[in-house]
Amino acid sequence: MKDKNRVIIYILVVLFAVCLVVGCVFLFWDHPDILPPETESASETLFEERELVVQEPVKTVEDDASVSLSGSEAPELNLPDFDPSKVVEEKAPVENPYKDWFLKNDDMVAWIKIPDTCVDYPVMWTPEDEEYYLRKDFNKKYDKAGVPFLDTESSMYPMTTNLIIYGHNFEGIMFYDVLKYENESYFKDHPYLYLYGKDCEHKYAVMAAFRSRVYYTTDTCFKYYKFFQAETEEEFKDFYDNVKELSYYDTGVTASFGDRFVTLSTCSDHLPGGVGRFVLVAVEIESGDKYLSIDESTSE
Repeated sequence: MKDKNRVIIYILVVLFAVCLVVGCVFLFWDHPDILPPETESASETLFEERELVVQEPVKTVEDDASVSLSGSEAPELNLPDFDPSKVVEEKAPVENPYKDWFLKNDDMVAWIKIPDTCVDYPVMWTPEDEEYYLRKDFNKKYDKAGVPFLDTESSMYPMTTNLIIYGHNFEGIMFYDVLKYENESYFKDHPYLYLYGKDCEHKYAVMAAFRSRVYYTTDTCFKYYKFFQAETEEEFKDFYDNVKELSYYDTGVTASFGDRFVTLSTCSDHLPGGVGRFVLVAVEIESGDKYLSIDESTSE
């Protein structure tokens, strides 16, 4: 009897277990979200993360000009291409081509030259006697042709806004060819003049050519020979506007406040009494070679 009861109990336990398993199966079948999410092994996750780090390139400023700096977007970089041919090298000073002339006579402050003309002479400066070289040659001996000389109120070292150089114009010498600038065609063939100082070469472009005269001191008109230094823009503009208006033709050459001029003045017979003048005005456009020091007088 006891054995029969024990068998019945075993059967009931097995039936209960089977029912429990079947119930669980049906429960998870109807509610799959109860199951935990699938997980990957730590080694697989680490491998994939390492793959992402390797595959994603590191951005640089060259790759992306809009990379943000300190939390703000940087402006787009538009850098010009480097061209070695455009690099300007500072030239070393060279020997002054007129050094021997400067050393022979302390009164010489420059050499003036207009290529392909007879104008190729030293320029003298004697502040204590402006016209000392009016009838003297370079060696201080009498010569009716004289030597071109700088106005007393002009200065080469330091250089004033306007350098006025006077010279005679005997046929074939001195400033004779300056008179030819009355014709525009001559200007086009000779548009530049050069002034060689103790310190460097100065290149000028011819800006105006005109006739004028020596006026009485009481005359209030424009006097080209009274302009030396522009302290204000108004003073500069007054000289510039007047010489451009007086010019025989428009050279197309302009100037602005801060530029420097050289003015060549020579006698002209268009007026009686020796008061007529022919004037050539040029503006400095560049400095050429710098020269090795001759003496300390060139220091500014």
